Amino acid sequence: MKKICFLYLLYFVFLPALFSQKQSDKSPDHSSLPSAHETEVLIRKLNIDSAVTAKNAITVKGQRVPYTVVAGTIPVWDENGKPLAGVFYTYYERSDINDRSSRPLVISFNGGPGTPSVWMEIGYTGPRILKMDDEGYPVQPYGMRDNPYSILDVADIVYVDPVNTGFSRAVNKDIPKTKFFGVNADIKYLAEWISTFISRYKRWASPKYLIGESYGTTRVSGLALELQNAQWIYLNGVVLVSPTGLGIERGGVMDAALLLPYYAATAWYHKVLPADLQQKDLTAVLPEVEAFTVEEYLPALAKGGTLTEAGRKQIAEKVARYSGLSEKAVLQNNLSISTYFFWKELLRDKGYTIGRLDSRYLGVDKKDGGERPDYNAELTAWLHAFTPAINIYLRDELNYKTDLPYNMFGNVFPWDNENNKTGENLRQAMAQNPNLHLLVQSGYYDGACDYFNAKYNMWQMDPGGKLQNRMTWEGYRSGHMMYLRKEDLATSNQHLRDFILRTIPRAGKGAKYERREVKGEK
Repeated sequence: MKKICFLYLLYFVFLPALFSQKQSDKSPDHSSLPSAHETEVLIRKLNIDSAVTAKNAITVKGQRVPYTVVAGTIPVWDENGKPLAGVFYTYYERSDINDRSSRPLVISFNGGPGTPSVWMEIGYTGPRILKMDDEGYPVQPYGMRDNPYSILDVADIVYVDPVNTGFSRAVNKDIPKTKFFGVNADIKYLAEWISTFISRYKRWASPKYLIGESYGTTRVSGLALELQNAQWIYLNGVVLVSPTGLGIERGGVMDAALLLPYYAATAWYHKVLPADLQQKDLTAVLPEVEAFTVEEYLPALAKGGTLTEAGRKQIAEKVARYSGLSEKAVLQNNLSISTYFFWKELLRDKGYTIGRLDSRYLGVDKKDGGERPDYNAELTAWLHAFTPAINIYLRDELNYKTDLPYNMFGNVFPWDNENNKTGENLRQAMAQNPNLHLLVQSGYYDGACDYFNAKYNMWQMDPGGKLQNRMTWEGYRSGHMMYLRKEDLATSNQHLRDFILRTIPRAGKGAKYERREVKGEK
C-alpha cells in the first residue's frame, strides 16, 4: 500500500498556535530528585545519559496503584561504542511489586515517523493523561489528570522517543542521518536501544510487549523480528494501533476499493446515509459494505473501461448509497473516490469539511469549492491540547530540566522507505515464536490508516490461515487516536489489559507448536 500514515507531513502545513501553560492539578512527590543546586545549567543540548525520578499513585478499577516514574535518556552507540544520540524515554514501574520476573513490560512507540510517544503516553495507556472533553476535544485550562483506565495495574510501561522527536537528539550535526532516518535503520538502532534498556532495568525475565501507533506500527512490526534475530529478545505480544500498510502491496485498484467501508462509517456518523441504513447500528451496516467491497466493487474497478454502462451505473448507485456521496460525483470520478475529495465533498453542501485522521471533526474552508480541505481540523485540535500538556508534565510535574524544545514533530527527512517488509517481518516473527500474539486496534472514523485496510493486513500477512488463532482485531467508534473518546479510552485499555493477561503462558508451559491430529490419520 503506497499510502503511509505520516502525521509529520502535516506539520509544515498546519502549524499550531502558541499555547499558554498552567501547573497541573496534581504533582508527584519529588523527594528523590536532585536539589536545585545540583541541577546543571540549562542549555539547548541534551545530556545523552540522564534520569530524574518521581513517585506517584493512581486508582485503577478501584485499586490503588503506586508507581515510580523515570524520565531520562539512554545513549545509542555505534559499532565501536561511540555515542551517536541520546534517546529520551519515560518509564513507569509499579512500585509495590517485588518480583518482576512475571511482571509484563510494555514498550510503546508512536509514529510520524517524526513524532514522539507523547500521544499514547498522555492520551492512552499512561497513568497521567491530558485534560480533554468526553469526545476528545481540547479544553482549557490545559493540564493533566489521573487516568483511571491505565494498564499500569497489570504492566510496567516505557514510552520511547526516537531520534529528533521529543527531547531525543543526535550528539552533533555531523552524525549521518542515515543512522536513524529510514525504515530499517530506525528498527536496527531502536532494537539495540531496547536491549540496553532491558539490561539496565533488569527486565530480561519479564514478558515483553511492543505497542505502536500509526507509523509506530511499521516500527514495532519490524522490531518484532529484529529483536528476535539480532538481540535474542522474544516477545509475548505486539499491538498495532491504527496500523499503516506495513509494506504490503495493494496497487491502485485495491487502494481505492478498500476505502469504501471507512467512507460508509463516516457517512453514518454524519447521518447522510439513506434512511434504511441510517436507522441501523454502525456495526450492522459495515458487514454489508465490506461484502460489497470485496465481492462487487473491487472486481468492477479491476475491469476499468471494459465495465459495461449498465454495470457502471449499478456500481455507482451502490457506492453512492454506502458513501453518502451523489451518484453523479461517483461517476465523475470513474467510481474511484480519493480520500481528499471525500473529506471535501461529504458535507460540502453544509459548508464543512471533515477530518483526515478523525472524520468526526469538522473544518471550515475559505471556499466550498475545490478538491480537498484547506487544513486538517483534527490535527490542529490535538496539537492544541497535547503540546502544552506534555510540556507541563515533563518540565513541571516530573521536573526534567532542559531548554531543548520538545519536538511534537521533528525533522527526520529524508526518510528511507525502501525495502519495507515489516508486515512480513511480523509474520515471520510470529511463525518463529509460538508465544507471540497480535492485537490490532482501529478507529472506524480514521481516514489515514483506515480500519478495513487493517483487516486486509491481517489477511495478507497470514494467507494460509495458520496464525489466525493468535490474531485479534478490535474496532472503536472514534478515529486514529480512538482513545481520546472517553468511552473508547476505557474499552481499548481493557482490551489491552485482557490481551496482556491472556498471552502470558502458564508457568512451565513450553513454547512449541502442538501437532493437530487429522481425522483418519494414524
